[in-house]
Amino acid sequence: MCILSKFLRVLIAVLGLITVFSVQARDPAVPEAVLTFANRDIVTLRATALGSTPEVRARRIHERLRQLDDAELAKPLGKASVTVDGRKGIVFTIGDRNIFILYEADLDSEEKLSLDESAKLVETKLKEAISVSLETTYGDTLFKGIVKSLIASAVAVVLLFLIQRATRIVLDRLQKRLSQARDNSGLRLASQLWLLIFRMAQLVMAFLWLSVAYLWGMSVLGSFPLTHPFADKLSGFLFKLLYDLGLGAIAALPGLVTVAIILFLTKAVNDVVGNVFNGVQTGNTVIPGIHRDTAGATRRIVSVLIWGFGVAVAYPYLPLAESDAFKGLSVMFGFMLTLGSAGVVTQMMSGLVLIYSRALKVGDFVSIGDVMGVVKETGVLSTKIINMRNEEVTIPNAVLVGNSIKNFTSGADEGAMVSTTVTIGYDTPWRQVEAMLVNAADRTHGLRKQPKPFVAQKALQDFYVEYELFIQLDKPLGRVRILSELHGHIQDEFNIHGVQIMSPHFVLQPKNNVVVDKENWFADPANKP
Repeated sequence: MCILSKFLRVLIAVLGLITVFSVQARDPAVPEAVLTFANRDIVTLRATALGSTPEVRARRIHERLRQLDDAELAKPLGKASVTVDGRKGIVFTIGDRNIFILYEADLDSEEKLSLDESAKLVETKLKEAISVSLETTYGDTLFKGIVKSLIASAVAVVLLFLIQRATRIVLDRLQKRLSQARDNSGLRLASQLWLLIFRMAQLVMAFLWLSVAYLWGMSVLGSFPLTHPFADKLSGFLFKLLYDLGLGAIAALPGLVTVAIILFLTKAVNDVVGNVFNGVQTGNTVIPGIHRDTAGATRRIVSVLIWGFGVAVAYPYLPLAESDAFKGLSVMFGFMLTLGSAGVVTQMMSGLVLIYSRALKVGDFVSIGDVMGVVKETGVLSTKIINMRNEEVTIPNAVLVGNSIKNFTSGADEGAMVSTTVTIGYDTPWRQVEAMLVNAADRTHGLRKQPKPFVAQKALQDFYVEYELFIQLDKPLGRVRILSELHGHIQDEFNIHGVQIMSPHFVLQPKNNVVVDKENWFADPANKP
């Protein structure tokens, strides 16, 4: 066992040394370098030659070509097979000057080209680059390029001017149309709609300007042989972008058609359900368990459920539904909704409680705590009330649910009922008091004639009778003004008939009983039976 263990240890050590030496002997990965001349790619160098990396070789070759004058560049380009340090290669010459050597190690193994085939391609590219470099110095070539650039610049300026002019004309016409619509129909969102259209027009104009600038850059760069490769790159990028967009649109077309069909069916179902609930709201349709006052809210809830189901079904067919961006947005919106929905859900549930309890509706005259007025709007989160001072008071629905609501018009179509109280001594006939109060109400403006005002003897106190006059208001918001006018007519009516409005309080019992003689029971303006 000892001999076997020693043998294993020696074997492991030997294998470790072999591994170390093999790693040290392996050449490190050397980055490739592209040889360029006259802004054109000539060849990709991959081999290290005579201690020079591909990057150093490319830099030296480019510097060697750049130092040649036009006369030397015009000499014939030649190539010949050579062997350097046991490695085969092809040397390229211009005249009698060696330019560089293309080694077999420089070839791309995936292209599967021989050394001679690769040399022919390099020779063609190098001749083209030298020809372009020589043409750049010709006066007629520069002149033609300048003329083409000036023409392209003039066309670009004209296009930019036309784009700006057309945008201004379209925006002016849209602004006039929106102004007319606002004047004719009182469109409240005209200013916001105009701002949205203006921003969209700015975005379209900026896109058109960038497109013109892009095409101008392509035209100017393509006018000179030296910069023509940059124009090719720009055009290649543009066509590739359009090609990718076209392929994406074609690939997304079936999903978009499916989404459109699902949303169309969803809208059709929603319209049918909406018509049914509208019929309930107008009284033309009767559905057990759904009241006219709650039909509108029920329709909105059902509509949200229908559209939510439709969107959930259509979502997987959206082109970017499975992308990481959509998933990230879904997580973000879900997180935001989780954090901020507690208060919103409370208000929404309180709003549903108010709606389905039918505690109030738009137009009702109500009293909630210290607020008294007419309901202007009942929303999902809050309720708006116009008080007597014509102030708009917004009350959260959760607050409404937690307070008692006095509704003076609920359950009747007779308007808002209000009352006022007077206390008169027992020595005044009650029939006369009631008649005077009704007469005062008949002379007051803003009261409904039907139902007629009436008087109730609210209480028989120790020293006086408490009378309460009930009236119906046409406009509940005018309650303060109407009551003020009514109180004035009450005083005039009592003064005309010599009845004082005073609540007597006796210190001593009067000598005679405080009663009304029978012959005065129907004193004016009371009507005798």
